Amino acid sequence: MTILKSTYPYTKALCLLAILLITLSPGRVLGAVILVYHHVSTETPASTSLSPEQFKKHLTYLRENEFTVIPLNQLIESLKAGKAVADKSVVITFDDGYTDIFEQAHPILKAFNYPYTLFINPGKVAKNKSGYLTWEQLQKMSEDGVLIANHGLHHDSLIKTPKGVSATSWAAQKIDELQQSENILADKLGQSWKYFALPYGEYTADIQQTLQALGYVVFTQQSGAVGVNTDLTAVPRFPASQPYDKIKPLATKLNALPFNVAAQSQRSITIVEPNTSLEQLDTHIALSVEDFYRSGMNCFVSGQGQVDIAWAKDNKSFNLLIKNPLPSGRVRANCTALSIANPGRYYWYSRPWFVKKSDGSWYKD
Repeated sequence: MTILKSTYPYTKALCLLAILLITLSPGRVLGAVILVYHHVSTETPASTSLSPEQFKKHLTYLRENEFTVIPLNQLIESLKAGKAVADKSVVITFDDGYTDIFEQAHPILKAFNYPYTLFINPGKVAKNKSGYLTWEQLQKMSEDGVLIANHGLHHDSLIKTPKGVSATSWAAQKIDELQQSENILADKLGQSWKYFALPYGEYTADIQQTLQALGYVVFTQQSGAVGVNTDLTAVPRFPASQPYDKIKPLATKLNALPFNVAAQSQRSITIVEPNTSLEQLDTHIALSVEDFYRSGMNCFVSGQGQVDIAWAKDNKSFNLLIKNPLPSGRVRANCTALSIANPGRYYWYSRPWFVKKSDGSWYKD
């Protein structure tokens, strides 16, 4: 394997929730889909797992339906260079670094000859914590061509601040630990990609800016396809473990197309404080309707199902009409639209909010 050193609550009311700025170019769509897994096992928590048998079904589907599984670095380098990404390109990733990845997933992926990326927390490896990979196992995987990247030193959220600690100092501490983690990966495994999978997928616009300045490509946990206009400090990934592991819905995600979202729309305010009204949510997004019909745009919000939308007069922006308070926790809006030029395939974009409890405290993971 060639190692590339990269340098890189609320009153009930109508809410202006989303103005997506999307410019769809005619012709070929530049994009790919990234899948994220955690466990491949029948003995681990169902919410982050799928069985080895189901995992094999996923890979078999990819092979039999002419998807191309590519290394993560190949996708990122293409996006940075503005190069075309082959249609139906897929990247496979795992978060956390559990032992079952070495024991179950790794042999299966080797049999399919599929590359993949593993995001780990070196602090957990160092403690030799039960259920987590050892440095010896990671070295073997590295020698087998696995791209091993950064998931933070201890899997701490960058935004959930302990009592008495400011958000600024907490984020600075976690980012300093991220740098430590990157150095450990380079020292132990000879790999330093500066790819960072956010613990719990939680971030802010300020954190995005800081990580960009440090040269990191950052991966989230909200859904969506990846395209040339994807902000590389908030790269979406589709969850593929239970309950999202069934082949039919997975196939829809694998065929997803990327909305070309404007940069300013991908640096929105993500933390929702108590007493924030729906109208105050930072959700500005605007879009260009070229390859889908306005009537075919559907948006869903966590815990609320499908919500109505209202198009602006210019037909290039819309509002989500949310009538209920957002619940505390990680909340997402998913918007999809059926492609005209690519029958059966959907454009897909997701926006996260991290909503504090009514007393101002953080929700539990």
